[in-house]
Amino acid sequence: MNRRKIIVAGMIGNALEWYDFSVYGYFVSAIGEHFFPRENHTAQLLAAFGVFAIGYLMRPIGGAVVGHIGDRLGRRAALTFSVAAMAIPTFLIGLLPGYAMLGFAAPVLFTLLRMMQGLSTGGEYTSSLVFLVERAPPKRRGLTASFGPFGAIIGILFGSSMGWLFAAVLSPEALADWGWRIPFLLGLAVGLAGFFLRRSMPELPKAEQHGRAPLAEVFRDHWRLLIKLAAFSVFNGVGFYITFVYVASWLQSVDHMTLSRALEINTISMCLMLPMFLVSAWLSDRYGRKRVLLAATLAGLFGAVPLFLLMEHPTLMLALLGQVGLTLIVAGFIGTQAAAMVEIAPSRVRCTA
Repeated sequence: MNRRKIIVAGMIGNALEWYDFSVYGYFVSAIGEHFFPRENHTAQLLAAFGVFAIGYLMRPIGGAVVGHIGDRLGRRAALTFSVAAMAIPTFLIGLLPGYAMLGFAAPVLFTLLRMMQGLSTGGEYTSSLVFLVERAPPKRRGLTASFGPFGAIIGILFGSSMGWLFAAVLSPEALADWGWRIPFLLGLAVGLAGFFLRRSMPELPKAEQHGRAPLAEVFRDHWRLLIKLAAFSVFNGVGFYITFVYVASWLQSVDHMTLSRALEINTISMCLMLPMFLVSAWLSDRYGRKRVLLAATLAGLFGAVPLFLLMEHPTLMLALLGQVGLTLIVAGFIGTQAAAMVEIAPSRVRCTA
């Protein structure tokens, strides 16, 4: 299988996962109105975000389930399961009748579909990184693995673009009534492409004998590894959400920017993140993962406060420079972390860990 197909197969699930994340956030108001009682709009929004959170709570379970499949039955089986388990519920959410037709069955079914999505996404990211690293040339593992988070950012940008497009071409009434469903229905096309591409991949021969219970082995024999991976994930998650979620609100409250201007800066920074993933990963292939990760971590520790002070000045250019600086730090870490997390884990439990 050629390298381009390997990269596309590895990143397409992450793109679909974060496409759904972005579309859900864009249309959360319409989702709340359709699937929950209409007595109180605030309660509808809270319920919609609550279901969104339930999907996140399913992720650890999904990581264990999909990881077990990957370590016991092979990476291909895990990846085809995860992309199907994301695409089908996404499509069904686009078809599901609302509360006016189904009553309380609507929020129940909607919640079950979101739980299935959470189950899928919990194992998608790790399994896709394992797949990319194990099929990459030894001297290009960092660069190849960086296409995992690269796909996630593509999904966010594509989902935002779909939201903007339908908001631009449809009236507010049509968008709230039925237009919000179209992006969810379109997710099936991406999912089908990913499913058939992944199903056509040959499975690599097993390098080690796999145990019957990789999850038990991870907790029994590799608990120190779990602590290391958790530390990786904390820097990754906190850095990303501060840079692209908190900063947008901070610019509005501190610099009194409009929402559209704050999101414009956010989008520019996110687009710059894509090439930075590849650059940092290439540097890690050339100079080592430890050096690049240490440089990014130190830059975050000593650079975050000065960059926020820079953004306190209510000018577009300084705010943009501040967020771009944070983006470079976070991208340097995430782009390198993708391969590092896989390489420090034994192959027999890589997906589960």
